[in-house]
Amino acid sequence: MLLYALFFGAPMLLALWAQFKVKSTFNKFAKVPTRGGMTGAEVARAVLDAAGLYNVKVEPTNGFLSDHYDPRGKVLRLSEATYNERSVSAAGVAAHEAGHALQDKEQYTPLVWRSAMVPAVQFGSMLGPIAIMAGLAINITGLAWLGIVLFAAASVFSLVTLPVEFDASNRAKAMLAKMNIVTTQEGEGVDKVLDAAALTYVAAAVASVAQLLYYVLLLTGRRD
Repeated sequence: MLLYALFFGAPMLLALWAQFKVKSTFNKFAKVPTRGGMTGAEVARAVLDAAGLYNVKVEPTNGFLSDHYDPRGKVLRLSEATYNERSVSAAGVAAHEAGHALQDKEQYTPLVWRSAMVPAVQFGSMLGPIAIMAGLAINITGLAWLGIVLFAAASVFSLVTLPVEFDASNRAKAMLAKMNIVTTQEGEGVDKVLDAAALTYVAAAVASVAQLLYYVLLLTGRRD
């Protein structure tokens, strides 16, 4: 139980804190309008056009903080809290997602790796824990280790995601400043919004690696 609390409980608390931090920070700066008055959609379009990405569409999508870039469809989708809003939060999030489009254009290596890993991650994250528990239950060590290998793909994916997200945020901050979309003071708010969002990815990586280590310790302990 102590190991379970350490490897599952602590990362869960970190994830909850990260979610609270990003939501509270986003909501705080969602109330702060930018001097330029551009909507999130306009910010995204401006950054994309500045990079020559005229083919990338900007569309609204449902959900809170459901903003994302689809590299397959070349579509940047912004949530309701970003698309039509003229706030510091909206500008930061929109520019961040545009940063992913810039990564896609340049074939940024970590993004290429992450995209290539998606099928393996979807398969491994679902079947890995099942194989581990089944192997332990019926005392087939090979099956349990196979499950660990499958689940490890999800952990590697979460780690590769970190440089992808950090780089997109850095691109966003640089473009917003270079294009004078936000003032210096507004840029400080953007930094806080994007830094808080980065915590969610850090928490996800910690949770995934911790879960993988728990399974390894569980299996090696069983063997001993």
